[in-house]
Amino acid sequence: MIPAAFDYHAPTSVEEALRLLAESGDDVKVLAGGQSLLPVLKLRLAAPEVVVDLGRIDALRGVREDGEALVIGAMTPHHEVASDPLVQQHALLLREATRTVADPQVRHRGTFGGALAHADPAGDLLAPCLALDAEFVIAGQGGTRTVAAADFFQDYFTTAIDDGEILTGVRVPKHTGWRAHYEKFSRVAQQWSIVAIAVTLRSEGGTISEARVALTNMGTVPIRATAAEQALAGVAATPEAVAQAVAGIAEGTEPPSDLNGDADYRRHLATVLARRAVLAAAG
Repeated sequence: MIPAAFDYHAPTSVEEALRLLAESGDDVKVLAGGQSLLPVLKLRLAAPEVVVDLGRIDALRGVREDGEALVIGAMTPHHEVASDPLVQQHALLLREATRTVADPQVRHRGTFGGALAHADPAGDLLAPCLALDAEFVIAGQGGTRTVAAADFFQDYFTTAIDDGEILTGVRVPKHTGWRAHYEKFSRVAQQWSIVAIAVTLRSEGGTISEARVALTNMGTVPIRATAAEQALAGVAATPEAVAQAVAGIAEGTEPPSDLNGDADYRRHLATVLARRAVLAAAG
């Protein structure tokens, strides 16, 4: 449980961090909150020669408004995202999902951007960002670029972040006044999601006018349930109508089979959780 030796750097600016990454070659790891990387280092599943710690870059922390979007710094701890009034007002789904991440200790040490860059398909922040049409701001030696959530998550633990780049923040379009719910199923408390459903919607007079839905751990990347979104538009927020609208939400998905359940079990679970999540979001 002791990591292999490595050189440690703690830059205080994005520019310094990028320079260190460029100088360190291929055998380098970026450390954010460390809740995913440190266990891997201790088990020696990874043994980088260099670790670049982003924890001292204050510019990567905080939540702010930028026109019709919120910008969440990549190094903002989970608990700050969950408790931020701007998130509650304009991106309620992120608050609902972030509050389910692991336990209080992890939520105080783990970071919003670190979890997204790690890209575990069972992670609880990927699907909400996809449902909210978030954009990921990535910095490199050549400048800054922005990648849509639909293109950011590429495969198991694989994102659009290239070597020598770092995620600096996430732009989330404002969904002011939208209700939201994150329905997560796991075997024990504080565990990764076996399946989860992220829902944010607008409703008027008991009828759903617009919905955004995404699935957690139903494939190698989070999945946007566009067919279910279309089926929910104009539907009364009743158990029967919602159940019919989301009945096919798992069609075409390729969930994993493991000790927690096989793929067919997860597909069935997705339909149950989707109904619960939509009804909870609709109030």
